[in-house]
Amino acid sequence: MPEPGFADALDLLARADVEFVVVGMASAILQGAPMLTNDVDIVHRRTAENVARLLRVLTDLDAVYRTDRRRIRPVESALLGPGHNLFETRVGDLDCLGAIDQNLAYEQLEPDSLVLDLGQGVHCRVLSLQRLIEIKRRAGRPKDVAALPVLLATLDELRTREKPRP
Repeated sequence: MPEPGFADALDLLARADVEFVVVGMASAILQGAPMLTNDVDIVHRRTAENVARLLRVLTDLDAVYRTDRRRIRPVESALLGPGHNLFETRVGDLDCLGAIDQNLAYEQLEPDSLVLDLGQGVHCRVLSLQRLIEIKRRAGRPKDVAALPVLLATLDELRTREKPRP
């Protein structure tokens, strides 16, 4: 599982009605992959209304850009674009991505996501393992290639559990 703070971040985002899909290793972990991650990656819907909700949560989390020593706070214009906004928050690192892979935005990822129950009536979308595997294969980075056997085994396990028994 991600660090407890990550669950807090996802809970706050979901309760604020931010539209997002958890991607990256956090999505795999939330679906049962026995992996670790240092951050949570989300792809958010890039509308003015949704970004306003996201900014409120980021403010509550005391978010600052983690790659900048000036401790710059998030701004609407950056979150409306397709780029990667990498934040340090009081609950851990949270990456808000406008798009991933081959410029896939929220609208392209949402159909390949599933809704998970975070408890207490709170839900969030996570990228399906199948789509995550496709994206990691295309990325081809050493860390992505190293994760593929575990992701494939987890997907196989989930499919085995879903099959009806005779």
